[in-house]
Amino acid sequence: MTYSEENYLKTIYHLSQGASNGITTNAIAGAMESKPSSVTDMVQKLAEKNLVAYKKYQGVSLTDEGRHMALMIIRKHRLWEVFWVEKLNFSWDEVHDVAEQLEHIKSEKLTDKLEEFLDFPKEDPHGDPIPDRNGKIAKVEKQLLSETMPGKKVICVGVKDSSSTFLQYLDKQQIALGTTIETLGKEHFDQSLNIRINGREFSVSNKIAGNLFVKAT
Repeated sequence: MTYSEENYLKTIYHLSQGASNGITTNAIAGAMESKPSSVTDMVQKLAEKNLVAYKKYQGVSLTDEGRHMALMIIRKHRLWEVFWVEKLNFSWDEVHDVAEQLEHIKSEKLTDKLEEFLDFPKEDPHGDPIPDRNGKIAKVEKQLLSETMPGKKVICVGVKDSSSTFLQYLDKQQIALGTTIETLGKEHFDQSLNIRINGREFSVSNKIAGNLFVKAT
């Protein structure tokens, strides 16, 4: 497996979450910032290795083997993120790009030892569950803050957007995993949300609210 092939499997896995049909090559091209023709070539290579199922006009889906391989890549990525934050005191907005490089390390023994060293964490610094060595991954009950009804208290449990700029914005607003958020009301004009955190009231845009995962208190 090349780095590029692994990145494609991971991307297809993420795109398939919540999808009822196969993933289009255009969707993959958009996520990979690649040309649709290049995506088609790669998908055909992965299909030859029995890692994806692909039929023209029906989209792309992972085979059982492909899904397991994608989850092992995600497992390494998320464990390394935990390592950088917990052991080297990196902030949660600094670790994604480094983990993107380390997720391609092939040694299963190293990954297992890393998990043991970290005392078997269940989630990464962004609230995403970490697959176990058998490819099992916990299902987290959550919804977007933008979908929360006014007058509710919720807890931040994850982020949809893990870009450094978004995470830095959350740091400025003192929003982190475990933060209690009270929804006060929604503006009809732009769907921005009025919220209260630790007694401080302010407004967040619909885009911000649409990238924060929360659960009921």
